[in-house]
Amino acid sequence: MQVLLASGAVVASVPLLVWSLKGGDAGRPAKTKLKSDKALTDLRQLVLQRTTRERVVRPGIEAIAQRARRFTPDGLVSSLERRIALAGIGATWPLEKMLVIKIVLGAVGALFGMLRLLGNPSFKALLLAVVFTAIGYFVPDLWLRFKASSRQDIMRKELADTLDQITISVEAGLGFEAAMARSVRNRQGPLGDELQRTLQDIQLGVPRATALKGLVDRTDVPDLRTFVHAVVQAERYGVPIARILRVQSGELREKRKQAAEERAMKVPVKIVLPLMFCILPSLFLVVMGPAAIRVSQTSFGG
Repeated sequence: MQVLLASGAVVASVPLLVWSLKGGDAGRPAKTKLKSDKALTDLRQLVLQRTTRERVVRPGIEAIAQRARRFTPDGLVSSLERRIALAGIGATWPLEKMLVIKIVLGAVGALFGMLRLLGNPSFKALLLAVVFTAIGYFVPDLWLRFKASSRQDIMRKELADTLDQITISVEAGLGFEAAMARSVRNRQGPLGDELQRTLQDIQLGVPRATALKGLVDRTDVPDLRTFVHAVVQAERYGVPIARILRVQSGELREKRKQAAEERAMKVPVKIVLPLMFCILPSLFLVVMGPAAIRVSQTSFGG
């Protein structure tokens, strides 16, 4: 009973942790946070007006995140920050929150392993405790990898149509930034968000080449990298941008066609195992079953 209660408490704490990490006090309007009749000069009153999440949960999370970042190797921190950027969740799940999630899930896995070890002390139970701890610690990394891969696939699929819109707009007389802005207005998704951020960087004074290289670093899509390098080279050597866009659009369409043909050629190979182990045994049973029954009845005089 104690083990079940402890397990239930640990499982119930995970949703509470996620809820506390998502930010706080988003639903309170600004009018309820400010008092227009008198000025607040008491520091204690100001602190007490803050929510419990702001007074207790958030400082605790920040303290855990600082200690976790101090003891985590710089290479792992950089890799985690890179995966967060590729997943596109840096605004809602920054590095500090992901470090806290990794530590908490690792601790949950270690707790489950210790409960099993205390119930049945053995080397196998100790090994399972280590495995549970490792799984809990690396589950956020796997989720980030899946999130980044899905996001990159979506951008890869959207790139061809987006590039066609930019090409048509440039050939119609718009500038490159104006064509990108027009394409962004008509498109929603991760690629549109990244292009919008690139346009904002350019409007803030960042050189076009630097902003486009930042786009490549945030997305890590090979086709988009090729397109950006071609645009940067065209700007450097004075080549008409419309011609480069037309060539890149044609190459991207051809790559997508070849990828579709490659996936189609892999279908016969992938269908061999289901055919051998699922379809053929059933087919043999249906075709040969009645004949085998008749032969057995004839041979044994039935």
